[in-house]
Amino acid sequence: MSELQLGLVGLGAIAVVGVLAYNKWQEHKHRKLAEQMLAHGHPDVLLGQRQDAESLSSAPSVVAEDEHEQRLVPMMSAERASSAVRQESSARIEPKFLDDDSSPVDCHEPSAAGVENAPAPIVSVEPILAEPDDAFTALPEPLMPPVSAPEPAPESGAEPMSRANGIGSSNGDDGVPAILVSPVIDYVASFELVESVSGDQILRSQRELLARLAKPIGWAGYNDRTWEWERVVEEGSYRRLRVGLLLADRRGPLGEADLLTFHGAMQNLAEELMAVADLPPRDAALNAAIALDHFCANVDIQVGLNVISQGPVFPGTKIRALAEAAGMVLDSSGRFVRCDDDGHVLYTLANQESAGFSAESMKTMSTHGLVFILDVPCVSHGDRVFAQMLDLARRMADTLRGFLVDDNRRQLTEAMLDPFRRQIGQYQSQLAAKGLPAGGPLTLRLFS
Repeated sequence: MSELQLGLVGLGAIAVVGVLAYNKWQEHKHRKLAEQMLAHGHPDVLLGQRQDAESLSSAPSVVAEDEHEQRLVPMMSAERASSAVRQESSARIEPKFLDDDSSPVDCHEPSAAGVENAPAPIVSVEPILAEPDDAFTALPEPLMPPVSAPEPAPESGAEPMSRANGIGSSNGDDGVPAILVSPVIDYVASFELVESVSGDQILRSQRELLARLAKPIGWAGYNDRTWEWERVVEEGSYRRLRVGLLLADRRGPLGEADLLTFHGAMQNLAEELMAVADLPPRDAALNAAIALDHFCANVDIQVGLNVISQGPVFPGTKIRALAEAAGMVLDSSGRFVRCDDDGHVLYTLANQESAGFSAESMKTMSTHGLVFILDVPCVSHGDRVFAQMLDLARRMADTLRGFLVDDNRRQLTEAMLDPFRRQIGQYQSQLAAKGLPAGGPLTLRLFS
């Protein structure tokens, strides 16, 4: 062989060795990256749920100090405790109320399938107010960094959109209405686009990927014509976007798998729209979701009043007449609802028996019991609404010749009802102290 051939053979060997070494280095690098991304420990799905359920079921009950007062104890359900590893659960078990002689009572709101799990009667008790949660106290720090881009200057004679500060306000720090997106309860991705893009393109972009998520998503876009943030609609055109994934709801906190899916979808959206995207750290969002869910579990209370027959059943025609005379309407889930002027539900009336109410069956049906439900976090001025609900329950009991009773079928006296009023005010004060006033837009989204 000539020296040229030997040199070429040597160079070829060196090139092969270099390629192999480079491949090994890349494999090592990606292995380390994968280990870092998957470093979060996950409990065993089956064993973890069993242990959570056992630990919850063994929690000590609170006994009343006298026979007329009981303690209203919000309890974290096994479903909420295991929701971090089981995000696909369809419903959350509501907190339970304990008294001195009874087992926990399931406080489910009637289901759309016919009120099969109608709430059992609930008795008022002296509340145990939760201590402030340091983890949740830090939540008012928005997960979304503030955007320094200036607002477009309004034309003469036009009023620019007002900016409200504080998590208890209707708008966030950048003016986005809290009913759409809020960094307090959402993981928020913010986008700044070079050119306006149609709402149709934005909503269609990652629809298939986002459809896998268990938590609701809010879309807010800035309308350059009205100088206001609005819900993104197909007919709109936007250069600024805020997309929020809810951190917690009544099924539990946001899970890591859903957050990773959302994060990837937002990166894809930014590439497709050629936009600058700002995504907060994922670990901080997961911690905030757990803290928020823990706080919500402690204040997620429903108050129930029960009317049962003394013997004769309650005819459906009379029930409907009394309910509609009080301003209640029959909804598609088989219950009567009383709403305020804005359409928000104040309280509901359901059948204690398995069959739900319907327009067709009210003429022939009858029942031995009715239950009124007040969802404490979802109603502002809960003490006033409770007074209205109590007044209607008493009138129905008198007209239908029934009793107003507790979950042990004991007639409710004024002394037994007084703690209700105190507790509703105290739980709603806890919500307000966290910047989540009862019945407000943020609270309604959390407890939807």
